[in-house]
Amino acid sequence: MARILLGVSGGIAAYKSVEFTRLAIKAGHAVRVVQTPDSLNFVGKSTFEGITGAPVLTGQFERDPAGGAFPDQPRPAHDPIGHLELAANCDIYVIAPATANTIAKLAGGFADNMLTALALSCRKPLLVAPAMNNEMYVNAATRENIEALRRRGLTLIEPETGELASKGEYGIGRLPEPATLLAETERLLAGAQAEFAPRSLDGLKLLISAGGTREPIDEVRFVGNRSSGRMGFAIADEAAARGAEVTVIAANVSLQRNERVEYVDVGTAAELQREIETRFDACEALIMAAAVADFRPVEPQAGKIKKRGRESLAIELEATRDILSAVAARRRPDQVVVGFAAEAGPDLLAEAQRKLEQKGLDLVVANDIADAAIGFESTENEVVMIGADLRPERPPRGSKRLVAQAILDRLERLAGERREAGQTG
Repeated sequence: MARILLGVSGGIAAYKSVEFTRLAIKAGHAVRVVQTPDSLNFVGKSTFEGITGAPVLTGQFERDPAGGAFPDQPRPAHDPIGHLELAANCDIYVIAPATANTIAKLAGGFADNMLTALALSCRKPLLVAPAMNNEMYVNAATRENIEALRRRGLTLIEPETGELASKGEYGIGRLPEPATLLAETERLLAGAQAEFAPRSLDGLKLLISAGGTREPIDEVRFVGNRSSGRMGFAIADEAAARGAEVTVIAANVSLQRNERVEYVDVGTAAELQREIETRFDACEALIMAAAVADFRPVEPQAGKIKKRGRESLAIELEATRDILSAVAARRRPDQVVVGFAAEAGPDLLAEAQRKLEQKGLDLVVANDIADAAIGFESTENEVVMIGADLRPERPPRGSKRLVAQAILDRLERLAGERREAGQTG
């Protein structure tokens, strides 16, 4: 895994940096943190030190007890210059949150604190995540500063739109969720480390479905589900990092996208079916992580159905086609097909085994959506994987990227077995 240097500047979104650090360490990365003095008004040094197991620096002339080493490195025998040693040891430098003031300093080439001095001395990928009030973000000066950073080759992750820190304020300026920040960090790391091939999935053509379909009732309303697409996108990011050629059929997903992944956007189950069937023959493995509607309105209405004069509304539904069963039935011997089973209740394993056998799959990944902490829209997951041997495999509960790693570890074994069988057959 990687060494991540995290710079935290003085915005209320600094609390998300704590969760980002936790997720990064849980994913196997080593993390060091530097803070601006203003950021201590929001999160204390002891919080980050407790999570990382390493000292936090706030001043350029502050002695680093670790001598610039990350938690997975031995301390050097001498006391090196902090802003040079940390920059040399890290694999990526992430500044999150980056306030308007910090962005202005970065654009101007200032080095008046530990965070900005590191930015000038770092020759590794640098990811900047702006977070501020809407009015500050749209100000012409901030926009010019952001564009200046982009011209220099820095990567900026766009802030999200929603409720802001000030009561009643709404607009652009929210720091993305920690899981999104980690996914973007790992995407940049994968690109920077691409020269160290071969990787475990180099050249594998992988097709993934993600998100949830929406079946129209009229031109305004639909029958849908709460799937965010996070699990499917996490699998795609991890697979691309391992060298796979990834295509994602994304059903109504608004998450950050990976430039190393091809995305095809769809809305309904019929559209998803068409795209899967079109691309299935060209892939070596299919992972169906999307939540596909089981039923759809028989006759969607043109325009908008009016409430006026109605006490009730009856909608007749019809079953959608079982996409996974259809493609599994026509697969080649060398193709691997993985399905998901989102179930609630004590019959989770039995239902997963039924899907495995009835649909003719190689692997079923089951998760209990009754647990709100790991259900739809959550950044974490806990799954049980069941293959042909019917022995449940339970990866540790954790971020969806961590779960994606466990799923792809299993896929690697399955794909390897198919390739070996094809060579000896």
